[in-house]
Amino acid sequence: MKIKPLEDRVVIKPEMPDEKVQGGIIIPDTAKEKPQKGKVTAIGPGKISETGTKIPMNVKVGDTVLYGKYSGTEITVEEEELLILRESDILAVI
Repeated sequence: MKIKPLEDRVVIKPEMPDEKVQGGIIIPDTAKEKPQKGKVTAIGPGKISETGTKIPMNVKVGDTVLYGKYSGTEITVEEEELLILRESDILAVI
């Protein structure tokens, strides 16, 4: 992948929910909820504070994270659906 986020931004590959439920019913796209869990694929270098010091990132590439339902910006790179969001939009690392 040739995308490098800036400052405190993170690129996440969302984990898509299953298309079937346990009973075998197929869920249509319009009824699916947006994913809130994904894997970090790239991180920025970190934000610079007002005093000029670099604030290190708390997540690393490969972490599985939880994020807000409507957080970030959806993009497509090399036919792959990705999400770019600020590190502060990440709720937890699993």
